[in-house]
Amino acid sequence: MEKAKQVFSEAEIRLLKEGLKRTYKERFQMTTRLYKIQQTLSKASILHKPFISK
Repeated sequence: MEKAKQVFSEAEIRLLKEGLKRTYKERFQMTTRLYKIQQTLSKASILHKPFISK
């Protein structure tokens, strides 16, 4: 269990370091992309139409 926690923390650190290498423009573009996706999904609604067999 302890090793799994250690491996997970190493993976987190690797992702953080990778994120810090990105430029401000790349960060901004990613953030706006995620924001647009979030806005689209918040407005979306799921409609269910019953199956009608012929």
